[in-house]
Amino acid sequence: MTNDPIADLLTRIRNANLRRHRIVTVPFSKKKADIVKILLEEGYILDFKIEGTGVKKELVLSLKYKGRNKVITGLKRISKPGLRVYAEVSKLPRVLNGYGIALVSTSKGIMTADNAKKQKLGGEVMAFVW
Repeated sequence: MTNDPIADLLTRIRNANLRRHRIVTVPFSKKKADIVKILLEEGYILDFKIEGTGVKKELVLSLKYKGRNKVITGLKRISKPGLRVYAEVSKLPRVLNGYGIALVSTSKGIMTADNAKKQKLGGEVMAFVW
């Protein structure tokens, strides 16, 4: 049991990426599945699937590489259980001048900061991916 499952997800992806693993397994949760869907839509991973039943569900991620180069070069957890970080619409962050994405938890679900700006929503800034 971890105190911060989102940080655990990001750390597992980061570690597998450093070792150039093709597949990562992570314990399932709906919030993690939403984050992984965004990573898939933005082109940071190849695919993911949910395996197992009941309590033993897992997310299986297929990491993406371009030749020998990693597609995900960095992941950073911003809002932590001990220090939550919130931003209103006008103050939503840009990651590396638009080369990365910021994951934001809004009242309409988890989305990128760009989508949150389009929908005029603020929320909790969860992580940066570049």
